[in-house]
Amino acid sequence: MNTDIDQDLKIGVVGAGSWGTALANLLGCKGYPLDLWVFEPDVCRQIAKQHENKVYLPGITLSPNLRPTNDLEAVVSGKDLVLVVVPSHVMRETTQRMAQAIGSETMVVSASKGIENKTHLTMSGVIRETLTGLGDDRLAVISGPSFAREVVRKAPTVVTVASRSLATAEKVQHVFATPYFRVYSNQDMMGVELGGAVKNVIAIAAGVIDGLGLGLNTRAALITRGLVEIQRLGKRLGADQRTLAGIAGVGDLILTCTGDLSRNHTVGKKIGEGLKLDDILSEMRMVAEGVKTAKSVYNLSRKVDVEMPICREMYRILYEEASPQEAVYRLMTRDLKYELE
Repeated sequence: MNTDIDQDLKIGVVGAGSWGTALANLLGCKGYPLDLWVFEPDVCRQIAKQHENKVYLPGITLSPNLRPTNDLEAVVSGKDLVLVVVPSHVMRETTQRMAQAIGSETMVVSASKGIENKTHLTMSGVIRETLTGLGDDRLAVISGPSFAREVVRKAPTVVTVASRSLATAEKVQHVFATPYFRVYSNQDMMGVELGGAVKNVIAIAAGVIDGLGLGLNTRAALITRGLVEIQRLGKRLGADQRTLAGIAGVGDLILTCTGDLSRNHTVGKKIGEGLKLDDILSEMRMVAEGVKTAKSVYNLSRKVDVEMPICREMYRILYEEASPQEAVYRLMTRDLKYELE
């Protein structure tokens, strides 16, 4: 594997949550000096003085190549590549702020997973609207089964980078690739983004199953039928089914539905145990993307007329205070069907 770096490549990373910090640290450890935009002043000071993000990645010593700042314009100005890793619900606001400072040749890579509530756009769709004039050769997305804490521990991890321009995907692929972080290239941005977004909703559902104590049979069925729903939506929106059967689809789905480090699974498990959503979220500083994405997926599925019963029940649980037990009963007593529909 060729993991040589371009010493002249100027990189900015927008977002210092657990995933943004992990990816910035990966690049820093690889040898890239980079500017890191940090929203919270306290987190910015921690990274600058102690080389640690105690809020989102406590106990991890970060690369000295990270230059944290609260100045968004400084982070994106004059860069060859800008990696955006912010929660989906602030993607539009953040990239609108970037628009005046970002260069005409800058490549933008999104590592955020979600679907915007109002527009039902994936994150690359939001970026296209806010960074007008950004061509296909300057936009990519990166996704896959990758818990931040395991990436900073340098556990072998595999992800996918997608761009409509294969040359762009391959360039980003080489920027991020290391002996412990293997990156595949892809041109199916829709498939990669849908896999990364909808799996968070299914992960909450898997957590509910575990919180109810229903067992491994039930969880396996939930994950499998959840994949069917992702594939149905992907087919309607033009995604390649091979993508959804790959790293950014099945791979990410399995990880998020079963891993103890999954915030979405944790939220679902607590709901299954009887806690209220507002109380759960009030105790979390990190974002569980599946909560907001559940609303987007529910409304999008209705708009494009795609049957997604698990996602529908998750919307009811999260936004209509439906009983998890009754949701399971409704799913199990639906009309019997041919499996491959």
